[in-house]
Amino acid sequence: MEHGRAVSQRRTHHLPGNLMTLQWKPDWPQVRQRYIRWWKHDGLVLQVIAPADQPVAKLEPPVPPATLEQCWLDPVYRVKKAEYDLAHAFLGGDNVPFLELQLGPGNLATFLGSEPGYMPDTIWFDPCMNDLESAPPLRLEASNRHFQSQLALLREGQRISNGRFLVAVPDLIENIDTLASLRGPQELMIDMLEQPDVVKRRIAEVNQVYFEAFDAIHQVVRDDLGGNVFSMFRIWGPGKTAKVQCDASAMISPDMFGEFVIPALREQCRWLDWSMFHLDGTQCLQHLDQLLAIEELDAIQWTPQAGTEPNGSKAWYPVYRKILDGGKSVQAMIIDAKYVLPLLDAVGGKGMFIIALADSEREARELLTAAEKYRDNS
Repeated sequence: MEHGRAVSQRRTHHLPGNLMTLQWKPDWPQVRQRYIRWWKHDGLVLQVIAPADQPVAKLEPPVPPATLEQCWLDPVYRVKKAEYDLAHAFLGGDNVPFLELQLGPGNLATFLGSEPGYMPDTIWFDPCMNDLESAPPLRLEASNRHFQSQLALLREGQRISNGRFLVAVPDLIENIDTLASLRGPQELMIDMLEQPDVVKRRIAEVNQVYFEAFDAIHQVVRDDLGGNVFSMFRIWGPGKTAKVQCDASAMISPDMFGEFVIPALREQCRWLDWSMFHLDGTQCLQHLDQLLAIEELDAIQWTPQAGTEPNGSKAWYPVYRKILDGGKSVQAMIIDAKYVLPLLDAVGGKGMFIIALADSEREARELLTAAEKYRDNS
């Protein structure tokens, strides 16, 4: 099977000569070697998010358009704002220089009929399927205005990138989470009990739309290795690379997770070259064993919910260790800088991807220097 061959071949991927360099990240060829090692459960990746002492380029902040919707959809404004923000960010260590131009996490739903609700910092998606069984098949129409708006943003980003930075694949979201946006979470939970075969058919349709939309987007933003950076969770891989998820799994049992989620998830991981599952909240930890059993899944990102111990703290060392022992790489995201070295002491650098927060470039550089010994041992 073609997808199976792709999975087996990617494990032996090596970077060729004449690598693309990025003006805003001169050491990019070396940095992306670290990502490849991490995907293979070998090396350490450490990103530190901090403001830069000096911007990498002198840019004027763009003037916002008149309406909130234009602030989201105007390609020129969105790209100039993303470019300005990136120019003022610390780009040392393993940080990836990219423009984030998505239209809200989960906007695959808008390609399928959901209408977005624009907010200053996010976008909500209104349910549009009154009946799961009688609604027409879920298909991607190239003329869909929300799909075209997303492509327009990415094309403008690519147009002005000019070898300085990458443009990220947006966080489309897939599987039951997209179906929940289209149907409504509560209604979908009832559907799973009353008409499970219809739900499975709709999930399969969502998967095919996801593959088609991802392909179209990837054609716009892919780099010289056919790789891409993925906006949420700031990951890069030398091929089709994405975070996958099922936050709705917090509401279902392991048996239902295996029945409804795993088949489509396995298909996604097989189709992608590099995949990382976003495990969100302690209610979802019950599904970890099934995730570890997916051979095609490369990595797992753990996010504890609000009100629990923060990510990176010793409370979650057993989770990180279990994922590593299960043969998957780990991402610990948005953790306070003070947790980084104790975490690496506890679990080592091999197969770890940490995104830390620092208050200044000086603090970021000091952390990167202190963490070098874990890179040597990874």
